[in-house]
Amino acid sequence: MTISLKNVSDIDVTCANCQACCCRMEVMIISDTGVPDKHISVDEWGGETMLRLDDGWCSAVDRDTFLCTIYENRPWICREFEMGSDECRDVFNVVE
Repeated sequence: MTISLKNVSDIDVTCANCQACCCRMEVMIISDTGVPDKHISVDEWGGETMLRLDDGWCSAVDRDTFLCTIYENRPWICREFEMGSDECRDVFNVVE
């Protein structure tokens, strides 16, 4: 009897199955990309992060479509977080 193995690191993450897992992570704003003030949280030391609402999601994520409502003005970290990258797969596998 042969038992087939599944390599979980080969899970494909695409726009079709993305759950916007990365939009539940802490996102520091380290450069000026034009993020609207209503989506910025400032801590007691003046550090800026993307505002997360009570549900834990980034305030800029549309809850119906999981699309970013400020895509053209998203933070640098969001621009660098590549779909399907190792970091993306790590977050995807934890939430799944």
